[in-house]
Amino acid sequence: MTTPNASDPDAPTAVAADFWQQFIPHKFERRHAPVKNANDVNRDSMSPLDKAAIAVTDRVGSVGFFLIIFAWTVLWTGYNIIATKLPGLHWHAFDPFPAFVAYLLISNVIQILLMPLIMVGQNLQGRHTEIRAELDFETNLKAEKEVEVILRHIEHNSELLIHLMRHMNCKLTDDEEAALKERATVISSLAAAQVAPTS
Repeated sequence: MTTPNASDPDAPTAVAADFWQQFIPHKFERRHAPVKNANDVNRDSMSPLDKAAIAVTDRVGSVGFFLIIFAWTVLWTGYNIIATKLPGLHWHAFDPFPAFVAYLLISNVIQILLMPLIMVGQNLQGRHTEIRAELDFETNLKAEKEVEVILRHIEHNSELLIHLMRHMNCKLTDDEEAALKERATVISSLAAAQVAPTS
């Protein structure tokens, strides 16, 4: 606080301005980037092959895919069993019962192709989970900093209230003044506790 010259006619105004200047809170400025959406971050980091692997994993893990495989198996094996066991129908068994060589070959090829794709898709889904966890952690850190700002602001308001009441010659009882000081102390300790884990 500056000490103005007593002969200056604006000295009382300058003293009052200096006195009240210390109670003006600092304007809050955002010091961090806005919160990101984990889905957008994950989607932007995926290549076209990654997107294809995710699409295959999603389709293979659906009831619709199971029903398609089930229907194909029933039709394939059913037709060939009937054609083999009932020659009077004059149906041609293209994959004779009981070996089903073509069916086993095709199903094994499908399994061999799908297994690595499903594993890739699961790895990509795991990466998405990790991105979400990392962004949640960043959001928690940002929230902690903003809680600290709020606590500092409440502490500042408590001090300002005490000074205003003294300036207006409001009579506080000892208990009221002690309660206000205790509240300011609690807020200061909470703010310090907010700073401690990240410092």
